[in-house]
Amino acid sequence: MGTDNKPKRYYHIIGLVMLIFFVISFITNILNSIIVDVKNSFDLSLSLTGLLPFAFFIAYGVMSIPAGFLSEKYSDRRLLSLSFLFMALASLVFTLFPGYVIFSITLFVLGSCMAVLQVIINPMLRAAGGEEHFAFNSVLAQLVFGLASFLSPFLYKYVVDEDSTDGGLAKLLRDVVSEDLPWVGLYLVFSGIAVLLLIVVFLVRYPKYQKKADEVAGDSQSYINLLKNKWTLLFFLGIFCYVGTEQGVGNWISQFLFEYHGLDAQTVGADTVAYFWAMLTIGCLLGLLLLKIMDSRKLLIGATLITMVFIVLALLGNTRTALFAFPAIGFFISVMWSIIFSLALNSVKENHGSLSGILCTGIAGGAIFPLIVGGLGQLTNLRFGMFFLLIPLGFILSIGFWARPLVNNKTVSFKKENVDA
Repeated sequence: MGTDNKPKRYYHIIGLVMLIFFVISFITNILNSIIVDVKNSFDLSLSLTGLLPFAFFIAYGVMSIPAGFLSEKYSDRRLLSLSFLFMALASLVFTLFPGYVIFSITLFVLGSCMAVLQVIINPMLRAAGGEEHFAFNSVLAQLVFGLASFLSPFLYKYVVDEDSTDGGLAKLLRDVVSEDLPWVGLYLVFSGIAVLLLIVVFLVRYPKYQKKADEVAGDSQSYINLLKNKWTLLFFLGIFCYVGTEQGVGNWISQFLFEYHGLDAQTVGADTVAYFWAMLTIGCLLGLLLLKIMDSRKLLIGATLITMVFIVLALLGNTRTALFAFPAIGFFISVMWSIIFSLALNSVKENHGSLSGILCTGIAGGAIFPLIVGGLGQLTNLRFGMFFLLIPLGFILSIGFWARPLVNNKTVSFKKENVDA
């Protein structure tokens, strides 16, 4: 009598991980939509406005490696519960005491919690869905992530646009917060979502699993050895430049369209941000197909060159061109993260868990580049500030030329093999 040795799949955990991916993206990328309202509400300069994404994304840089060590010491349930508890409290405190400093602290706390969540949920997804399904589930998670990025600007529009909402939840949220700060109601929603997820993650049963080598945080010596490797530093800079470019564009779209084309940030600006994230998601799917037929380095070179062209068009073109070019940028940068990350892992023989932690610290680029754009915009103008993003793109372009992975991405060959008669 045979026995079924197929590993058990935990569909409720897969569903929970997808939900957490959705919430991470939803809260992270709402800042792209509200940035103009925040600037106007607190009467901020471009430099101080640029400090807001800095506060959020620098938390990723600070917490990515410590989160790996925490995941080795504490259970998934405890870390997930504490993360959502802190998210709920931080969001609630801001809605009660709205101000620039409190908002900056709130963003830092949220970013720290997101870093912890990211470290936990990837091994959970592999264990719950089975290793043979991990690639598919990871792509599905990225689609969920992209869907949330696309939808979050529409929640913002729903909450702040008095003309499009007659009563209901939006009116209730506006009544609770200060009349001249309707967007603050979003963080009351986030607090409620975090409380619900806190309850869910506390009640859910978690499978026991063994982490793979590339999911385990290494010891301090492994980090020291990697930091002595020039490839580690170069690929760290690649991730740093990618996230910085992504957020440098996303955070300033609404302000640019308002400042140079007179377009309403709460309607057209929010829509354009949504389309930027939608195209980034669609581009991921196309990228998966292209990686099956061409070398990843060539794809990175092509995508980067086209992105640079569309940045120039977005910044110098007329209104119609800008509205088309900004979402197009999202489409062409979509493949960069996965290519840079995979090239990095394939360029180093060992300590992949520690390397992943170092690379994820590069997410702090999302803190630095929007700040630089804002600072340059303050000194000159926003258009000049956004042209700065061509510099990190230039570095990403160079990766396609100097990367020498130990293993290349597998592609499909369309050449017919000669068969001797």
